[in-house]
Amino acid sequence: MYNLLKGKKGIIFGALDENSIAWKTAERVHEEGGTFVLTNAPIAMRMGQIKTLAEKTGSEIIPADATNVDDLQELVEKSVEILGGKIDFVLHSVGMSVNVRKGRHYTDQNYDFTTKGWDVSAVSFHKVMQTLHKNDAMSEWGSIVALTYMAAQRTFPDYNDMADNKAYLESIARSFGYFYGKDKKVRVNTISQSPTPTTAGQGVKGFDGFIAYADMMSPLGNATAAECADYTVTLFSDLTKKVTMQNLYHDGGFSNTGVSNEVMEKFMK
Repeated sequence: MYNLLKGKKGIIFGALDENSIAWKTAERVHEEGGTFVLTNAPIAMRMGQIKTLAEKTGSEIIPADATNVDDLQELVEKSVEILGGKIDFVLHSVGMSVNVRKGRHYTDQNYDFTTKGWDVSAVSFHKVMQTLHKNDAMSEWGSIVALTYMAAQRTFPDYNDMADNKAYLESIARSFGYFYGKDKKVRVNTISQSPTPTTAGQGVKGFDGFIAYADMMSPLGNATAAECADYTVTLFSDLTKKVTMQNLYHDGGFSNTGVSNEVMEKFMK
């Protein structure tokens, strides 16, 4: 333990259960000396075990729907009050596709489902940052990180409309990152993580087969949720003060590998 985040305060969105990246990140931030509030939508909190995480890390929970600006306003105000000052870091680990949940094919979307998933998975990131910005709630050199996936750049058929959501999320990070950097010296980045066996990830059709394929393709193997938490901690720390507006691949090299010997061997006669 290096206490990379000693004295730093933040908000962590999306901790559902011990398999989630947000959960692992909260544990690592706590180990590194950071303090934070935990938040999730009320329905997600009923499904998860966030109270256990709060007890373990000595954190308070503030229920908030990330798509609801009034909820976010209350979250920011209460967080600043509870933590005793401005926010140094924020993790946005929120994503959902109703089309995927309902088994709707990409070419046969229910557009009400599409809009809901887009709002939760992408527009909520803008809403979070806009609320923080309007309230001048972030410290200078603060860091905001959202989790994404490389389906924003390449086609993975069963990832469905979540691919579009992630592409929009990454664009928001670049655009808002410019203004937040100019106005407040706040960093905004996305982490493009390996396929990870979280509760949300396992809802994608064929996920088990794909995670094995990605592991075979990646020179370093798939990055775990715990390793993603480690990486996120570095982005929250002062060691990365000039890193902003980036989509950072944390995938064992998968994103730059055309084909691996292991995969080729599967097709050799």
